[in-house]
Amino acid sequence: MDPDELEDLKLILPTLLQAVEALGFVSRYLHPPQLAAVMDACGQSDLALIALLPRLEGWAPSLGDLGAALRTASEATIQAFAELRAAVDQADDIGPVFRALRHRPRALEALYPLAEHLPPVSRLFLDPPRRDDVDRLARLASPGPDTGVHHVDNDAAARGGYSVYVPEDYDPDVLMPLVMALHGGSGHGRSFLWSWLRDARTYGAILVAPTSVSRTWAISGADPDTPNLARILKEMQQRWSVDPERLLLAGVSDGGTFAAVSGLEPGSPFTHLALTSSAFHPMLAQMADPARITGLPVYLTHGALDWMFPVSMARSAYQGLERAGARVSYREIEDLSHTYPSELNAGLLAWLRSVDRVAPAPGDPI
Repeated sequence: MDPDELEDLKLILPTLLQAVEALGFVSRYLHPPQLAAVMDACGQSDLALIALLPRLEGWAPSLGDLGAALRTASEATIQAFAELRAAVDQADDIGPVFRALRHRPRALEALYPLAEHLPPVSRLFLDPPRRDDVDRLARLASPGPDTGVHHVDNDAAARGGYSVYVPEDYDPDVLMPLVMALHGGSGHGRSFLWSWLRDARTYGAILVAPTSVSRTWAISGADPDTPNLARILKEMQQRWSVDPERLLLAGVSDGGTFAAVSGLEPGSPFTHLALTSSAFHPMLAQMADPARITGLPVYLTHGALDWMFPVSMARSAYQGLERAGARVSYREIEDLSHTYPSELNAGLLAWLRSVDRVAPAPGDPI
């Protein structure tokens, strides 16, 4: 890289990372009545990125992969901002906002391969309190074989496949917790992976993000998703050193609802459930097999501003799960709407490690 190209990189990279972080702010604090205010608060880092993007055009062919990654991530980020600003004038339709935010995972996917060689990118994919952890950064900069991000039958148009992240410092002699993260309705595992990857990479967990077999999860009627999740989990257990006592089935919106529907089945292999911004009728707990639900760790999270599933549903679910004997943790977030709060993940991983599944012993009253 010659001095001019290095100067280009020093200008473009921090501007791009700032814009990507701003999109994360929009995603977290999105609430339809407050969209204009949220957009104002996130700033205009995309405008600076637009001005700098032409600098990539003169780069040497030897920098093709780096230039392509930066261009792809920049263009996805710029497109997201453009669509979000257009959506401000369509406040009665949340669809364009969700579609705009789908560009952010594409930007993150383009950036991630650069993390091995560019410390600022590596820091982007770490939990903010750990971004100056020199030891962690060094361990992640020397990836082991077959670690990092992989997609299995999970292109954007595919259904039923999955994306997986294995920490770069994976040690086959150490059992590692596994998180299976379920996207929301009309979502896709390849995109939802990025809602969890930062924390799986920071704190050490195998992360799997499946895509539902149909447009959304099998909340009612025939259920092809539960056997598909079991198949995927078995593949993970055969390939990696997975802790059998630390298997978290987590989901948001429809994914959270399905995590409850599937995770309360008597034969479910998952040891912990985490349901975020989801719809859960207390009857599900009442109908669950007592041997399955008794002592089962369940973490419920809901936003007080949720416009799709009112917070009263979560409060009723909490009470119903407790009555049924589950080990329930409940967190109500005052400024959360119907979005996924990624800041929750570090705490969920700590909870996964510290709270055990306490199944009733044979002969115990249930």
